[in-house]
Amino acid sequence: MDIANPTEEHRMLREMVRDFVTEHVEPQALECDRNEIFNLELLKSLGELGLLGLTASEDYGGVGLDAIATVIVHEELSASDPGFALSFLAHAMLFVNNLEHNGSEEQRARILPKACSGEWIGAMAMSEPDVGTDVLGLSTTAEIRDDGNWVINGRKMWITNGCLDDEGTPADVVLVYAKTGADSRGKAQISTFLVENGMPGYSVGQKIIDKTGMRASNTAELVFEDCIVPAENLVGDVGDSMIHMMRNLELERLTLAAMSLGIARRSLHEMNKYAAEREAFGRQIRDFGQMQRYIGESWAKYRAMRSYIYDTANNMGLGNSGQRLDSDGVKLFATTAAKEIADAAIQVMGGYGYVAEYVVERLWRDSKLLEIGGGTIESHQKNITRDLSKTPEVIND
Repeated sequence: MDIANPTEEHRMLREMVRDFVTEHVEPQALECDRNEIFNLELLKSLGELGLLGLTASEDYGGVGLDAIATVIVHEELSASDPGFALSFLAHAMLFVNNLEHNGSEEQRARILPKACSGEWIGAMAMSEPDVGTDVLGLSTTAEIRDDGNWVINGRKMWITNGCLDDEGTPADVVLVYAKTGADSRGKAQISTFLVENGMPGYSVGQKIIDKTGMRASNTAELVFEDCIVPAENLVGDVGDSMIHMMRNLELERLTLAAMSLGIARRSLHEMNKYAAEREAFGRQIRDFGQMQRYIGESWAKYRAMRSYIYDTANNMGLGNSGQRLDSDGVKLFATTAAKEIADAAIQVMGGYGYVAEYVVERLWRDSKLLEIGGGTIESHQKNITRDLSKTPEVIND
């Protein structure tokens, strides 16, 4: 069994995405990174392939595929342009998949067809200028008015797809997490809202530039200033956000690990190719022990990443939780391994590896964010240690 292509449908999906990447993604990757260009039209074109609604129901314009399919797509996109892949993830996983499993029938019927086609580009807004992993520390608030509408006030930071262009156009629709009070124990109550472009008080505060990596994805600060949101745009019930996050977070971490796999695969390909082409002292540099160590260890790490990621995907259901131990584990291992493999590629390629034209320099920069976004590696270490203390028997399963 090919764990990464368990069915013919998965294999065909991989071939389709790989062909698309070769024809459309790779030719624009260097320029978009160099000039911090978010290729909005290219992202929208993925709707024609059904990829923007990868896990959404066919009833709403999606294709209803599984977790393995999400890994395949993110791996293939990231082997060429991780920044572009990140924008895809923010739309297809953080927004579309999130709404598919947490939204009401009315919300899904009204919004998902536009998101799956590419007519609308979505985002998710959780992080704030002073809040990241500490979700319960959110300062953005939502208060209900007498007429049943909600008023949101606050700022969200580091939002991928938050800004769609250089003119400051905000995402067409964004899932916003806001504090709506406290529960009976005094614990912060977080609720989820759909905010749409054009709603009063919703705007882009700033487009964030000069990022180390992922420069082909737009990152922004979003501002909600007395933003009026209708009652029907509350997702689920008041206080449901933690449930929503847990349902979606495991898939987010799996697909971020899949992005790492794409980075690792391309970096390994480039260093292996270069080691056969470059000669020193009359021999191919792959004949030297130092180079063999970089290539050999990178191959082993890549194969370990691949096995762990696809094994986790094979066991993960969409729209539910229960795989936190391995969703944390694959992201912890894969994101660090990808950075190490990209670093090894630069070392093998020397000066050529250090310039953008030869790809691995960009992959190395892009890989760093994956150790931070979607949960820091420190949070994964904490979660894994905590979960193993509760269920030590899984070690011997």
